[in-house]
Amino acid sequence: MEIRAVTKNTGISVRKIRPIVDLVRGKKVEDALTILKYVPTPHARVVSKVVKSAAANAENNHQLAISDLRIASIYADEGPTMKRYRARSRGMASPILKRSSHITVIVTEQES
Repeated sequence: MEIRAVTKNTGISVRKIRPIVDLVRGKKVEDALTILKYVPTPHARVVSKVVKSAAANAENNHQLAISDLRIASIYADEGPTMKRYRARSRGMASPILKRSSHITVIVTEQES
């Protein structure tokens, strides 16, 4: 049984999230949370919240033990981009792209 959790429109670029997501793909939930706790970037906290949410969904909605869960799939997709402009010299403007992302975590019960 697959249980999922999604966070949308995080204010973090996909390029910054994907290396963190790759660290925990396929790991047990408890191990993934330990890894994310010691990753030296503040964006790991956002990924950790989504993993905890997926584990809580499995525990509360499907009565599964957190110790039996593993991350079957985790990925970060590109979200909407806010477009802003900054004034430059000689009356020109340059674009500022504020990128966002959607993070999806799918957990399943560990095969024993």
